[in-house]
Amino acid sequence: MSVMSLTTDNLEAAITGNGTVIIDFWAAWCGPCRAFKPIFEAAAEKHPDVAFVSCNTEEQPELAAMFQIRSIPTLVVFRDGIPVFGQPGMLPAAALDELLQKVRELDMDDVRRKVAAQEAAAASA
Repeated sequence: MSVMSLTTDNLEAAITGNGTVIIDFWAAWCGPCRAFKPIFEAAAEKHPDVAFVSCNTEEQPELAAMFQIRSIPTLVVFRDGIPVFGQPGMLPAAALDELLQKVRELDMDDVRRKVAAQEAAAASA
């Protein structure tokens, strides 16, 4: 599966239109980003059930600000439209595979309950 480019125009469709979505925030000048790119692209081929999305922070500064990206590369993972993981730094291929397996194993009903409880607590505070 190919890696889709993320823009402000396709953000909502990318996140809500796919079950599991992994976003790689990067820039062309970033050495670790360039080193991670082939790992990310190989994972996209290996995991066709996951939407792999790439966001060039230089071309999409609004998205970088929206996601509060302070360091690149940064990975953000959504499942069923809910953010479930976010971490700066590149991952080796095996760690990326393990992360995606853990995301697949999440009990999303439990995740939704926890999100609802956090939202309720924030609203009452």
